[in-house]
Amino acid sequence: MPVPILLVTGFLGAGKTTVVNHLLAHAQGRRIAAIVNDFGAINIDAELIAGASDGVVSLANGCICCSLEGDLLRTLSTLLRRDPKPEHIVIETSGVADPADIVRNLMDPVIVREAPLETVLCVIDAATPPAALEDALQRSQLRVADIVALTKLDLADEGAGARMRQAIRALRLPAVVVDARHGEIPSALLFPANVERAPAPRDPGPKRPSEERFETLSWTSDRPVSLPRLQQAIGKLAPKLARAKGLFETVEQPGRQMVFQFAAGRATLAPGEAPTPGAPRARIVFIAELGVLSKAELEGVMEACVAD
Repeated sequence: MPVPILLVTGFLGAGKTTVVNHLLAHAQGRRIAAIVNDFGAINIDAELIAGASDGVVSLANGCICCSLEGDLLRTLSTLLRRDPKPEHIVIETSGVADPADIVRNLMDPVIVREAPLETVLCVIDAATPPAALEDALQRSQLRVADIVALTKLDLADEGAGARMRQAIRALRLPAVVVDARHGEIPSALLFPANVERAPAPRDPGPKRPSEERFETLSWTSDRPVSLPRLQQAIGKLAPKLARAKGLFETVEQPGRQMVFQFAAGRATLAPGEAPTPGAPRARIVFIAELGVLSKAELEGVMEACVAD
């Protein structure tokens, strides 16, 4: 039986990982395989983890999760050969990826026969200014979507969701728009019961020239950071950042790892798991538009965070 694919797209920091986490943690008996660009970003509850091999993490609820290394079609082929075979496959794209290219690859006749693209979900931060939808990449992410999920409504002002819905309607897209509080979306929308029907034909549109818009800069330290200093540093860097995420220990709470996320101008901290032996005490990845933030500037600002 064919294994339907759910493609999850959306801009940097929109909340894609939260949606995928929720799907895997509430699989309701379904065997779901998730393919993600950065497995480290997936934060599955510890009690769901069962084991790992060959880059594939098995979850105690029957689901699996693997990182996307190399060719997407080769990764799909590996998953489809597993026994038992997954019942659904979820692909989480990078926030800077044009999903039209992935849709085009998934239209390969061999793939369609074995793993048809059933649903495309575009995740959007409800607090995003409607004008941001004029961006060519975000427009492409919306254009291929069957469902648009508005996330982070609890962090946005009261009228943000209504303004974003109006902006999406103005684009005259056929997609269904739903609220996704805390990453929750009705499973019936994402996993239709009738999986044996032929998938709807899709037109990903003309292939656009690839454009390198963003770059990734990493910073690590073998010493813990001062939390007040880190907050000051992020405040300085925020105007130049598209996204940031990382793990670190603080001098205020030694031996306890914190998870740091920055998206859409908002920074959050949450307690993490125990520090990994031998790993740097602080490691943060920053994403910015090309040429906006230099490595020297980043290191100069971040080194001031390290505890004396």
